[in-house]
Amino acid sequence: MEGNMYYWIGFLAFVLVMLLLDLGVFHKKNEEMKIKPALAWSLFWITLALLFNVLVYLSSGSEKALEFFTAYLLEKSLSVDNLFVFIMIFGYFAIQPRHQHRILFWGVFGALITRALFIFAGVALITSFEWIMYIFGAFLVYSGLGMSRKKEGNTSFQPDKNIIIRLFRKIMPVAPDNPGARFFTRVNGKVHATTFFITLLFIEISDLIFAVDSIPAVLSVSSDTFIVFTSNIFAILGLRSLYFALNGVMRYFYYLGHALAGILSFIGFKMCANELARDLSSSFHVSNLVSLGVIIALLSAAILASLWKKRGGEKRE
Repeated sequence: MEGNMYYWIGFLAFVLVMLLLDLGVFHKKNEEMKIKPALAWSLFWITLALLFNVLVYLSSGSEKALEFFTAYLLEKSLSVDNLFVFIMIFGYFAIQPRHQHRILFWGVFGALITRALFIFAGVALITSFEWIMYIFGAFLVYSGLGMSRKKEGNTSFQPDKNIIIRLFRKIMPVAPDNPGARFFTRVNGKVHATTFFITLLFIEISDLIFAVDSIPAVLSVSSDTFIVFTSNIFAILGLRSLYFALNGVMRYFYYLGHALAGILSFIGFKMCANELARDLSSSFHVSNLVSLGVIIALLSAAILASLWKKRGGEKRE
């Protein structure tokens, strides 16, 4: 499937059209996205992904369709952790809700490029050096264990201490205010970046950090570049509407971080175990169907436990 040029051209054209419609037609005005429209848009993007999954099934069979669905669900679930970072970034820079959609739009546009680079590089590494699967797997297990040890409420966010931002301020001055909500402005005839652009830069940095975990995890599901890329893109295309839909209730998902940590650790174990079995010519294999079941089970358990804790807290009050 990955070698069909027409699939790539068609998908990239589809993404470009959807992005143009998104910013130029559906969200032309800077307005705060309410929960109900955000839920409707989230459902719209999920439906598009499922319809695309049907096309994958019809064109390439059930195995590729299962790979896409598992990769999509894995990427979607791991991306939820990134929403917490978005909330902190927008809160720190005091970005009004009516302007957040535009920043996230350009953040997704940049993520399309960086994800493509990450995916092609990852597939190339796996194809040339199969032992890299052990490194990817060990890294995911380490990331999962590290995530599980994070203390609740430990959400310190200090952009001014970030080395990339400090270097950027040396290259280009930053305007103290932002009239007109623009990414760049002129102060005394000189171009200055605004807090909008700094915020966008942080969104891109957070996505790069997130991709370091998520791309190796998705590569454990499929080494088909087209499947990995499309599942990633569909997941992040719906990330903006999911952000606005969940922004008000994210704090109630107490155990979601533990579920994400478990998913990363399991995927890392799967990568190492399957690669070791292949090296030893063993028949042992953790299938994508098993991975899908584990992902759904952990997410469901985390949501139910979070709702139970919230209900218990309300009763005590």
